Amino acid sequence: MRDALAPLAEALSRQVEVDTTEITAEAEKEAAELVAAARREARNVLADARADGAAQARADAVAERVHAERRVRHTELAARREALDELYAQSATVVRALRADPCYPRLLDRLSALARNAGGTDMVVKEQPDGGVLAEGHGRRVDCTLSALAARAVDALGAEVERLWAP
Repeated sequence: MRDALAPLAEALSRQVEVDTTEITAEAEKEAAELVAAARREARNVLADARADGAAQARADAVAERVHAERRVRHTELAARREALDELYAQSATVVRALRADPCYPRLLDRLSALARNAGGTDMVVKEQPDGGVLAEGHGRRVDCTLSALAARAVDALGAEVERLWAP
C-alpha cells in the first residue's frame, strides 16, 4: 500500500511545495505592500508634523512679534508720559520762581483782575502760597495759581509737545 500511495504522496508533496511557495510569495508581497504603505503613512505623518510645526512656529513668531511691539509701545508711551510729567514739573518750578521777581506784585494784580473777569466781579480772590491767586464765589472757581497757569501753558502746546520725543 505504501508503494501504491507513493505517487499520491509525491504529488501531494509537490503540491504542498507549490502551495507553500505561492503562499510564501503572496505573504512576502503582502508584507512588502504593508511595509510600503506604512512607510508612505510615516512620510505623510512626518510631512504633516513638519507642516504643523512650521505653521505653529510662524504663529508663535507672529504672537511674539506682536507681544514685542506691545512692549515697545508701552515703553515708548511710558517714556513720553515721563517726559511730559517732567515738563509739567519743570514749568511749574520755573513759573513759581516768579514770586522772587520784583514785578510779582503787578503780576498778582493782573491775575486777580483776570480771575474776576473770568468769574465775575463778586469773586473772592486769595493769594496762594505757591504763587498766583484763586478766585471763588457762587459755586464758581477760577484757578490762576502759577502751577495751574504753567500746566495750561504746557497743555496749550498740544501736539507741539511731541517734539520732546521726536527724533
